Amino acid sequence: MKSITVDKLKFKKELSMIEQITLKDFLYTWVRGLSKGLDNDFFHLEYTVDVFAKMEKTTNDTDLLISDEYYFRYITITEDNQIVIGILDRNLELQHKIISIQELKNS
Repeated sequence: MKSITVDKLKFKKELSMIEQITLKDFLYTWVRGLSKGLDNDFFHLEYTVDVFAKMEKTTNDTDLLISDEYYFRYITITEDNQIVIGILDRNLELQHKIISIQELKNS
């Protein structure tokens, strides 16, 4: 995943129903490629709109660890249609990662 500062991103203010479903499907497929054995019920994502629109994790009972160092918080799309994942690092600092085309092909 490519790291980028949040000031470089322009998030969408609203996500269509198709975008919401696509993000959920993408996240499930992508994470399933990283962690074998996950079931469909693992992801409880809810559409929220604060400063920007996103699909975020709604339950606190289990954290999704990505790449052994980041905890998933939400997934969204920029105005340029880039998929961005909001994650917390081990210091609990929020970071944004852009999923590259190469990562999509490898998952």
